[in-house]
Amino acid sequence: MSSNDKRGRLVIAVDGPAASGKGTLARRLAAHYGLPYLDTGLLYRMVAKAVLDAGHDIQDADAAAAIVASFDEAAFPEDSLRGREIGEAASVVAAMPAVRSGLIARQRRFAGQAGGAVLDGRDIGTVICPEARAKLFVTATPEVRAARRHRELTARGEPATFEGILADIRRRDARDSGRSDAPLKLAEDAVLLDTSALTIEEAAAAAIGIVDARRANPSHENAIISD
Repeated sequence: MSSNDKRGRLVIAVDGPAASGKGTLARRLAAHYGLPYLDTGLLYRMVAKAVLDAGHDIQDADAAAAIVASFDEAAFPEDSLRGREIGEAASVVAAMPAVRSGLIARQRRFAGQAGGAVLDGRDIGTVICPEARAKLFVTATPEVRAARRHRELTARGEPATFEGILADIRRRDARDSGRSDAPLKLAEDAVLLDTSALTIEEAAAAAIGIVDARRANPSHENAIISD
């Protein structure tokens, strides 16, 4: 069944690298259109945390694959998944083909809800919901993304340096874009939204404009939106 095969369904795919603002924009879009929202990155964080909690090496693909088959999403409070260590570990397990394939069904079930849904991640527009009516690829420069993450972590009281976060982001970008299975990339029919010089309100307005344009004319060409 396609992502938009029922009249009136709206599936919005929001992809992008770490700290690009995609999660904030996806939540704004879900609220604006009255749709359920899924941060698919949390699923990978759950798997990573379960691997670490069980005492396995984060590089243990067999252990991660076994966890994917049976983990309970309700067993992971979101606060326990937001740390820097879990984010880095999630990027490692997300590069494992067995983990990605094991989570596809969960994500597609969420996207298949009657009215549609908003999902954000790394491969929503290319793999999970390739027929989504609206696809956004949200990005920003590595330096801007590192500054955002630094503010977020220091606000939570976590020790972090801008230089360390920037190195983490560049490493995650390379891992996410270079993996063989479902690499992070711009879908052919996605709209690129660069948030480097945009406020949250400006970026949200641009994102809503993109979705409205796709709803009105789903076949229009790719576009690039920035400051």
